[in-house]
Amino acid sequence: MIIVTGTPGVGKSSVSKLLALRIGAKLISVGDLVRNEGLYIGMDRKRDTIVADSKKVSRRVERIVACSAGDVIVEGHYAMDVVSPENVRLVFVLRRSPEELREALKRRSYRVEKIRENLAAEILDVCLYDAVKICGLNKVCEINVTARRAEDVVEEMLLVLYGKKECKVGIVDWLGKLDSEGKLDEYLREI
Repeated sequence: MIIVTGTPGVGKSSVSKLLALRIGAKLISVGDLVRNEGLYIGMDRKRDTIVADSKKVSRRVERIVACSAGDVIVEGHYAMDVVSPENVRLVFVLRRSPEELREALKRRSYRVEKIRENLAAEILDVCLYDAVKICGLNKVCEINVTARRAEDVVEEMLLVLYGKKECKVGIVDWLGKLDSEGKLDEYLREI
């Protein structure tokens, strides 16, 4: 199993679709699975999102993986919460600059509160932290997708998968970047 995770708006869906095509893998979008199969327990109106039933989603993902002959890509910002780490070959955590992320979320018409929450998650490395905590450093690969085309990101992922490029964690530091650019206070006030 290959996991593609990251904050909403980083490009997980686009990248995962391309990667699945390139390696002939089955793709499971956790968000689509939850919505299409009713694997949720309710609605969080404050956050304007459905609340997934993690146990049901996990069991469903396990069944899909068990019935698949080849590689399976599981894509979603909470994919780490619904997979068994021992079945994970590699986790790609996609990272995107807060400036680009803010604009992407605005284009999706996210509410101000939801944009703030997702910016905070990206700046504070939440998805990266979760991936490392669950699967360990040796299975996690952080990829900066800022100002990059999905095709270029997939090429980098393929190099990692085929052992031609080292898998690394700690390649982005949004807090440090924003601080050095004099923008950190602005983002901290916003989030």
